[in-house]
Amino acid sequence: MSAGWNTIESDAGVFTYLVDNLGVKDVQFEELVSLDAEHLRQRSPVYGVVFLFKYPTGEKSQEKPLDGIYDYEAAESHFFAAQTIQNACGTQALLSVLLNKTDGIEIGPRLQEFKDFTGAFPADLRGEALSNSELIRDVHNSFARASPFADEAQRLATEEDDVYHFIAYTSMGGKLYELDGLKPAPISHGSCSPDEFPEKVIPVLQRRIERYPAQEIRFNLLAMVQDLRIRARELGDQDWLEQEEQKRIAWQWENALRRHNFIGFIGETLKGVVGIKLTEGETRYHEWLEEAKNRTRASLEERRNAAGDQVS
Repeated sequence: MSAGWNTIESDAGVFTYLVDNLGVKDVQFEELVSLDAEHLRQRSPVYGVVFLFKYPTGEKSQEKPLDGIYDYEAAESHFFAAQTIQNACGTQALLSVLLNKTDGIEIGPRLQEFKDFTGAFPADLRGEALSNSELIRDVHNSFARASPFADEAQRLATEEDDVYHFIAYTSMGGKLYELDGLKPAPISHGSCSPDEFPEKVIPVLQRRIERYPAQEIRFNLLAMVQDLRIRARELGDQDWLEQEEQKRIAWQWENALRRHNFIGFIGETLKGVVGIKLTEGETRYHEWLEEAKNRTRASLEERRNAAGDQVS
């Protein structure tokens, strides 16, 4: 991996263990598969949500946001950082929630030190401080997918590129805020208490999604909530607790797999299979290749036919 910031996935297991490795206590992320306020409320307390969407690279900057209003005072009174580097927006979005919820979340001494150090900074300097934090960058990069290929080229995205961006929504100071490091200030969406957050944030998300064509489905929404094992223990629900423990085990396994690439393994496996086939004779080897090609063609044709049936 490079010395910069690498891309991470919008995944509940990645984000949960990312904040855990930063020293945050009793916080987890849950993927939301529907924009339903009651579904979100069932995971209370909800500290905020992190939203991933396709960024409109060809969109011109606006003096006013398309929804809500800029609150420049909130940029000074709350933690808000400008995004100054590529690929950091996922971690920046979750920190935008965490560092504004320190009255209800134990963020640990290292993040508390970072918040205190940057407290008097303007948004651009906070963004620079975040980008240059070795602690935060190293933890972030530890959850990037391993790749055997190094791409040192840096270029600006064009309108043809698929670029994705993370932002956060949370309630702070009695208002619902959209926290986007590419904007000049937090965007206020009106009054909102922490208890009202599920009902207030869903319409805002729906309006944002409605800006896209109806066929656009590349969105992902993660809720930052209290560790659900705490609630399960309080209720004495052993089945729920066991379910959450198994979820953690699966997340740890998936995160471990992300740290490894399997190109070498796949290459050696293919060489082994080819070697076995060659021992059966060159004629049998070519027959095996043709059989594989025919199966692939049949599978592709089956998919095309299935897609045609769905359209009709």
